[in-house]
Amino acid sequence: MQDAEEAQFPTRHQADHRQLQQLVTALTEGVILVNPDETIAWANPRSLEMHGVASVAALGHTVSEYRARFELRYRNQHRLPAGAYPMERILAGEAFDEVVVQVAPAGEEEPRWTHRIRSLALTDAEGKPDCLAVILSDETERYDAEERFERTFNANPAPAVILRLGDFRYVKVNAGFLELTGLGREEVVGRSLYERDVLEGADRRDLAIERLGEGRTIPQMEASLRLADGGSKLVIVAGQPIEIGEAPCMLFTFADLEPRRRAEALLRQSEERFAKAFRLSPVPMAVAEAGAAGPRFVLVNDAFRQVLGHAEAEILGRTAAEHRLWEDQGARRDFERLLAETGHVRNFAARLCPKEGGALDCLVSAEAVDIQDRPHALLAIRDVTEQRRTEADIVAALEAVMRDTSWFSHTVLEALARLRRPGRPGEKPGAALADITGRRREVLGLVCDGLDNREIARQLGLSLATVRNHVNALYAHTDVHSRAALVVWARERGFTGTSPPVPRRKSAG
Repeated sequence: MQDAEEAQFPTRHQADHRQLQQLVTALTEGVILVNPDETIAWANPRSLEMHGVASVAALGHTVSEYRARFELRYRNQHRLPAGAYPMERILAGEAFDEVVVQVAPAGEEEPRWTHRIRSLALTDAEGKPDCLAVILSDETERYDAEERFERTFNANPAPAVILRLGDFRYVKVNAGFLELTGLGREEVVGRSLYERDVLEGADRRDLAIERLGEGRTIPQMEASLRLADGGSKLVIVAGQPIEIGEAPCMLFTFADLEPRRRAEALLRQSEERFAKAFRLSPVPMAVAEAGAAGPRFVLVNDAFRQVLGHAEAEILGRTAAEHRLWEDQGARRDFERLLAETGHVRNFAARLCPKEGGALDCLVSAEAVDIQDRPHALLAIRDVTEQRRTEADIVAALEAVMRDTSWFSHTVLEALARLRRPGRPGEKPGAALADITGRRREVLGLVCDGLDNREIARQLGLSLATVRNHVNALYAHTDVHSRAALVVWARERGFTGTSPPVPRRKSAG
């Protein structure tokens, strides 16, 4: 192979064996031979490929022609002036081990290749320069990859710095790190780890230093990052080994924990405010966690304990079913089902049983909430027992008067109703008897006849739950909360049983 390669060299060049060995070794790279008179004598196929040409003539007959056909730039985009091209520097007697240039055909703005160039002088038998060699390595892919990394590194909003492991000095920093710390680029790049310690205050600093010395991955850990103003910021730091220009380095990335810490502080303040309002509220309130057996109490306030008579230790961790707080377990199941289906319940009429016995007429409301990513319900109870007693007294008096209503006209009844209940909150705007039709009207009629839910279900051939749903719907429509009030509402509108009254005809004259 060596003889074949030597046969391709111009016959006028008689290099010694050692130099030929060097040149043959270089043939895996690009090689261009230049005569002392500045003519280009020879180039191997690899060097032609690295210039995008097919022949030596396409490179140019002389070094000057080469300079006219190809534009060379340093990696900072500065063009090489006349006299600074590697071939010209070799002819001037300069020797160099490495020059990196970007190459493009003349007239093109964007470079096509990146060449790493070194020089080699071939001498004759007397030791005088006989031929000069330019040896080219194609570094295009490597430097393109580095440029892509550089662009990505600088554009990445996540704060990051790169530390060279050879001397523990920072070689790169991105805008995210400068923005996070308030430092200038010159205050980071070139500084040592000891001057700008990014592992200061790390909760596992010994492990981080050990991994850094070994060039191994540093796991995520909390640290205190020093800022330009002398303050510090809580961060998560991690390290990943990488190579920059064949030099082993450590890429440090950071996550700012200050927003999370502020959010946690605000959350704690919010929870404290809620806890105070919850505890001091005069309305009986409880928090229950959703579960297969029903909502289980996890928090109750003082008003809840006072109304129902249970100590906190007795009620926490247990369900309403276990305490038998509801007099009607069917109503409790309906309430829990509505809460599960809709996420909220408003003023659900219920009778709750205090610890000391008896029953309270209550309106129970609930709202589904998430606490620590788990479903809970916030419950509020309004004791309306006294109100119910007052209403019952009124209803009893009205019933005594209205046992015979034939002498009352419908207009008089309506006027009495308005006089008796001016602006009463229970009077729902727009509620009308005509809006109640079908099965619900039948249920209303039987309620007015004094039948309970079980008797209504038997008479109409319905399930008890269906009757209960119809009654709750009538409560919602009329905005009343008891059967007695519902009867009053119906009778005020002339409806006293299973069918509406037939209006009397006026007599002639």
